[in-house]
Amino acid sequence: MKFLFRSLVVIFLSVILFSATASAKEIAVIETNLGKIEVEFFEDKAPGHVKNFKDLAKKGFYDGVTFHRVIPGFMIQGGDPNTKNNDRSNHGMGGPGYSIKAEFNDTLHKRGVLSMARSQDPNSGGSQFFIVVEDSNFLDGKYTAFGKVLSGMSVADTIVNVPRDPKDNPNKRVEMKVKITNR
Repeated sequence: MKFLFRSLVVIFLSVILFSATASAKEIAVIETNLGKIEVEFFEDKAPGHVKNFKDLAKKGFYDGVTFHRVIPGFMIQGGDPNTKNNDRSNHGMGGPGYSIKAEFNDTLHKRGVLSMARSQDPNSGGSQFFIVVEDSNFLDGKYTAFGKVLSGMSVADTIVNVPRDPKDNPNKRVEMKVKITNR
């Protein structure tokens, strides 16, 4: 009888632990020299973009890249591997060596939304992303929104207001390191 009771307790505790682990959501933590931004993902709206971002982050792809385009009243953009180099002439031109298919969805580009940057071609996104600092409905249905800021919008607000050059690149590097973690 004791054995049966212990077995039931172990099974019960295992089920509780598994449930807690299964319900934990992965988030991104973007650490910068100005603070950290925590982002949740819209896996149901843009599964390919979420997987791509997580895979790149887990490989360390984003570590050492900068927010290279900051436009007050609009957004902060980062994720270009070319920004690991101090030669600003190539900032904004790099990617992971491939592009992913657009996953336009019904998410509105409201303050705090994480979206994939791209060129004129809707299917040209790869690694560069942006965080909207003010509602930007003109992007709705034209860019793939794949997450939103959970905490740290004040950090994004600080980043968007740093002094910048004529190409909207911050005068001083705002480097990032991105980790994927459970919340």
